Amino acid sequence: MSFECIKVEKSGGVATVSIDRPDKLNALNINTIKELIEAFTDLRDDGEIRVTVLTGEGGKSFAAGADIPELSGQGLVGGKEFSERGHRLCNLIENLGKPVIAAINGFALGGGCEIAMACTLRIASDKARMGQPEINLGTIPGYGGTVRLARLIPRGMAMDLMLTGRVIRAETALSLGLVNKVVPHEEVMKLAGVLMSKPPFAVKAIMEAVNHGTEMAFEEGCRLEQDLFAITCGTEDFKEGMSAFLEKREAKFKGK
Repeated sequence: MSFECIKVEKSGGVATVSIDRPDKLNALNINTIKELIEAFTDLRDDGEIRVTVLTGEGGKSFAAGADIPELSGQGLVGGKEFSERGHRLCNLIENLGKPVIAAINGFALGGGCEIAMACTLRIASDKARMGQPEINLGTIPGYGGTVRLARLIPRGMAMDLMLTGRVIRAETALSLGLVNKVVPHEEVMKLAGVLMSKPPFAVKAIMEAVNHGTEMAFEEGCRLEQDLFAITCGTEDFKEGMSAFLEKREAKFKGK
């Protein structure tokens, strides 16, 4: 697949998707969002890919929010379409059925922070900076930020970040629970390797149980967990995992 604003590499079951507009700090214009939707749709349907790492080119920015010159030209109708397109991408990433790791290697602001929040895990370098500064432009987060941020971190802190528009350092993001780890950038691929070693059906089941179960009443979420647990018990990977444990050896999962 040929892209103008992103790069996609596949190797050994891991895909790396890089936003490739370093001269614009990887700002998210309409074409970038469209290409990301196309790329993640392909990765969702690619049976060889089990983990995806999403990052930004250039070393300074993951994605520094919307492309302001482009966004400034949007009116009521254009703004609705702009937001809907971003929501489509974030929902696709969140419900991909495979882990997506956000490797936040610099600025993750506005839409960039929102895309990171849609990822399964967020790993930040010590140079990362995150925030939802849309208030300073006279608007609000438009890619699901008001919903996801308030569910990832305490509601009061989410209000603080969105109402003040302040940008926080990686260590603060970690203390709030906005990111999972702060590590040197090259260590992100180590996490991808760990996830690659896990049974795909169980990985997908955990993601489904968390993503959907937390939106249900407690009893309904528990019933969903029971159903998913039962399904994993019928897989070959379950039998392999049990046998490996009893035989004191490393399991070799095949995704069956």
